[in-house]
Amino acid sequence: MNWGRRDGQVLPPSMVGQDRLLGAVRVAVKNARAGQWDAVDRLVDALLKVDAVGDEVLARSALGLVAGVPRLVVRLDGHARSAPWYDQYREPAWRRVAGRFTGASSGPVATALASMHGDGRIRERAIAAMVARPYAEVMPFLVVRTADWVGPVRDRARAGLAVSLADGAALYLPAVLPMALRLEARLRAGFAVTQVRAALLAATEQSWRGLLGSGDRRERRFVFDVVLAQGRLRVPELVTLAESDPDVRVRARAAEAACRDAVWTRRHDVLRRLARSARAEVRVVALTGLVRVGQDADVVRYLDDGAPLVRAVARDAARRVGTDAREHYRRGVDADEPAVGAIAGLAETGSVADVPLLLRLLNHERPRVRAQAVRGLRLLDAVVAGELVALVRDPSPAVVREVTLALRPVAGALPPALPWDLLRDGRAELRRAGYKLLRGHGVGIELRAALILAADVDPRLAERGKADATRITRDAAFTAWRSAPRPELQVTATEHAELVTLAARAAAALGEETGRQLADWLTSGRPGE
Repeated sequence: MNWGRRDGQVLPPSMVGQDRLLGAVRVAVKNARAGQWDAVDRLVDALLKVDAVGDEVLARSALGLVAGVPRLVVRLDGHARSAPWYDQYREPAWRRVAGRFTGASSGPVATALASMHGDGRIRERAIAAMVARPYAEVMPFLVVRTADWVGPVRDRARAGLAVSLADGAALYLPAVLPMALRLEARLRAGFAVTQVRAALLAATEQSWRGLLGSGDRRERRFVFDVVLAQGRLRVPELVTLAESDPDVRVRARAAEAACRDAVWTRRHDVLRRLARSARAEVRVVALTGLVRVGQDADVVRYLDDGAPLVRAVARDAARRVGTDAREHYRRGVDADEPAVGAIAGLAETGSVADVPLLLRLLNHERPRVRAQAVRGLRLLDAVVAGELVALVRDPSPAVVREVTLALRPVAGALPPALPWDLLRDGRAELRRAGYKLLRGHGVGIELRAALILAADVDPRLAERGKADATRITRDAAFTAWRSAPRPELQVTATEHAELVTLAARAAAALGEETGRQLADWLTSGRPGE
């Protein structure tokens, strides 16, 4: 007999078979999430094999694997209505679903799949079976039918969902919420979202806290908005969420609610605590609250903050207390160890007269200071190519990025060979910089650079080069509907020969069709032809 093991324990043959069936469903779910038609078809086949066993626990486990992926449930629903009717060699999976579903006595898998059948009468009978024996794994399939295009099916599903949530919100909400939000943009899908909101309003604290602490970002935002509107979150909880929640929207809304309460109750300690947060979106809300309660002197201390909005609020407070923000920034930049926020602030408020202060920082030992100084020169429109060329090979990738942004508008003043040298450098950030500096200099130069980059060892750079080379090639390919003129390849004979060599080298990366189009274009665009 075929005995197996799980966690060191010997399993009987029946359980080994069940494990194999569940494993097959798990693999089919993974493939169907991103696969083509046949991958979804294989998932239906795997589910039908589970249903044939007749074990309800096994069936619900398999159904749970599908129900846990809302977009896959939606895809299954569309797949059921688009199943091919012309299959000459085998009976389509969805036709077998109708044969397996017999009504209330059918198993969970057959019932869930039948609820997606193209025949409205079968869907209605499946909904009746779901409502008669509700369980969490089938709820996402019930939610889909609340937006059904057939009135009787839709009405029965809506009644079933409303009753289920009223009787067992704690059990069914975790399964209903993701599916309802997935369908929110659909026609007739508002009912499910409204029912979820009503269930949340009536849910116990344990239930909504469980949903707030789990699920994806969209679900947590929905739950947070509902409980926040009810006033169920106290200030200490809001402060904790503002300081530590991983979602920026939740942090910002929690900070706003906490600061609003702190302003009304004159809790300056809460505002000062949030003003020290590591998150800029929290600091700016807290500082705005301090301004509202007249604590401008506290706010002015944030003139050198690293966030632009925070600096803007601090400058507004500085104006009211009589502090000259520009002079403050000039003193900060002129210090031995200038703050990065002070450099950024000077770029936001200064003028050309402040350029010498920034030029002095181009050789600073701290990379962040050098990068911010280059950014400041760019914002003040005071970039001189000769002064920044030496920094284009800076050890810091951040400095290289800022120098590249600053040099792009004045790339014509650079040594002609510099971008090509960078494009062949051993450092990925320098190759990226060289490629950016070559953009906008004609089709021939852009195509040459893209073909070089398409063979790069860095996958991201190679993908960028491939995409640009493909775009240029397809723009040049003749199409009857083209309204824009074809790009002209104005190159010398030597440059043309190099393009041919590069195209041959990048042919594997570009693909057969693009490679053929590029070869045809280069052949028809030989100099002198």
